[in-house]
Amino acid sequence: MNWKDTKFTKTFGTEFPIIQGPFGGKLSSVELTALVSNAGGLGSFGAQPFSGEEMIHISREIRRQTTKPFNLNLWVKDRDDNIDQFQGGDFDKVMQIFQPYFDETGIQPPSFPLPESPGFEEQAEALLDIKPSVFSFVYGIPSEGILEKCRQLGIKTIGTATTLDEAIAIENAGVDAVVASGSDAGGHRVSFLEQAEKSLVGTFSLIPQVADRVRIPVIAAGGIADARGVKAAFSLGADAVQIGTAFLATKQSGTSNIHRNLLFSEDAKYTTLTKVFTGRLSRGIRNRLTEELNELQHSLAPYPFQGKITGKLGAYPANTETHPEFKSFWSGQAAPLLKHHDAKVLIESLINEINMIM
Repeated sequence: MNWKDTKFTKTFGTEFPIIQGPFGGKLSSVELTALVSNAGGLGSFGAQPFSGEEMIHISREIRRQTTKPFNLNLWVKDRDDNIDQFQGGDFDKVMQIFQPYFDETGIQPPSFPLPESPGFEEQAEALLDIKPSVFSFVYGIPSEGILEKCRQLGIKTIGTATTLDEAIAIENAGVDAVVASGSDAGGHRVSFLEQAEKSLVGTFSLIPQVADRVRIPVIAAGGIADARGVKAAFSLGADAVQIGTAFLATKQSGTSNIHRNLLFSEDAKYTTLTKVFTGRLSRGIRNRLTEELNELQHSLAPYPFQGKITGKLGAYPANTETHPEFKSFWSGQAAPLLKHHDAKVLIESLINEINMIM
């Protein structure tokens, strides 16, 4: 079997059917994106936190470091439905939960109204100007107008599904490929047809369901960190794999040394699904905040306001190696398999090991 010759590599023009997962929350880096693309995979940059102008600057930097295809990722649904109903009194109720943590750390709490985040429409307009090789998206499907402009400009598109129904919807929209993202994956559960809590399908149950029903390339994501996971994904019908946590743990990613150290520690065996950090369901390493507040998730602020609260609180432990209790440390369930601290070594080892077993 020639594992490199797949529907994905034929469609997207990469040497290998390996995608580096895009990280939100400013955890992506130009260096990692370019490195993976130069190595023959598809490097990805999570542009969700950035304005259109910032996206243009980032893309220029990526293009200075690679001439190979790269992917920009955006969140289609950039605000929760109930965000407009969230007012000052609601904010005060949420702050009653978090005020003790601000008192403990001495951090000045945020005030209402909370600052706005960049919107998808502005970001999509910038993306069409940038014309990246690939545009991937989560939390929904862009409008037909945006997808048609991508086709006209030669931008390949990748949607993300957490269920079979979502994968079918993505194919029906004329998207070029679909990520089948299992509940093992780290970071946000990016469901869009049903609540994330009702869409928790494991990766190796989801892949064959999707592969049996869609014709576009299927990209497996969640719980894949070594050649064995890649082989299993391909055996179940995947055309490519998207690897997140293993690349997040490398020195080239945009995360902190504290986060990297945790991903290589015993703590990484213990992940949880939580809304505590952003208001949207996400998988990360358990800590004090998740243990104390997970039962109060129904009382939190909607996205993106919840992240404005915990983001300010999280600035406290980011400056110390000994108090990571109040910060999100995203991680998939395969983190205990991690070996490599350097992304170049990681992708080269992956390719060599896959060649040996496939």
